[in-house]
Amino acid sequence: MSRIAYFGPQGTFTEQAARVLAAGEELVPVETIRLAMAAVRKGEVDAACVPIENSVEGVVPGTLDGFSEATPLVAVAEAILPVHFSVLTRRGGAPIRTVASHPHALAQVRDWLAANLPDAHPVASSSTSAAAVGVLDGDFDAAICAPVAIEHYDLEVLATEVADVTDAATRFLLVREPGELPAPTGADRTSVVAAAVNRTGTLAELLTALADRGINLTRLDARPTRNNFGEYRFFMDFEGHVAEPRILDALTALRRHCRNLRFLGSHPRADGIRSTIEPGFGNNEFVEAATWAEAVRKGELA
Repeated sequence: MSRIAYFGPQGTFTEQAARVLAAGEELVPVETIRLAMAAVRKGEVDAACVPIENSVEGVVPGTLDGFSEATPLVAVAEAILPVHFSVLTRRGGAPIRTVASHPHALAQVRDWLAANLPDAHPVASSSTSAAAVGVLDGDFDAAICAPVAIEHYDLEVLATEVADVTDAATRFLLVREPGELPAPTGADRTSVVAAAVNRTGTLAELLTALADRGINLTRLDARPTRNNFGEYRFFMDFEGHVAEPRILDALTALRRHCRNLRFLGSHPRADGIRSTIEPGFGNNEFVEAATWAEAVRKGELA
């Protein structure tokens, strides 16, 4: 049985995602995202489940930073979970003066709180489950939590299916040390982080490397390098799998434009959306072009 770390404590949305991505495996709650990824690097666990982006609040900085640190890790699977919260309180119906949760969760229930608990003061916690623990300890009166939290904490459900945006969702990744990748399916996602030279046109060059090969970019985020003010790493997700000639060709082009390019994995998309391939940009065209160029090099063409 494999050991899978996840951003804990118990009762978070990340635990729910880990149950999907690593069904039947031993799940190990870890205090922070970066500690979960560090546990993989240290060999304490076989993989880690971490959140990468939310459809309402955007990217998760701790996961991006964790990918940039130390030795490489790669994503081998993803899951997308709908985000609807439960509001948990202590038993007995005491007045609710404070309601706690992770900042991302609080941001996604502002309207509900204003309408249903207008006198309650929102308090940020390190995770949705930490808020539940705080309610048990008497620090807060209510917690905005993942539905799974009620399985772990002796609290009462005040409300469920709470969300200002009804179709909100969060994408999670299963990450491990580099090794054999999942086979391409035709509905795949490849991810990289590019440390580019700080000069005019650098980002345009990176995007052109994809556009010139007909590759659809699905996410772009920038994070500071922490070395020099104004220098950034660019995190990119795009359609396709590194086993495809067109994607491999794009990676070599990106590498030429970067001080450093870190490959973050190729894996099936959770939504099953197949790659968009425009005429003239199929893998066969890239293979045929490479074969022709090799024949030219060898002097085999008349």
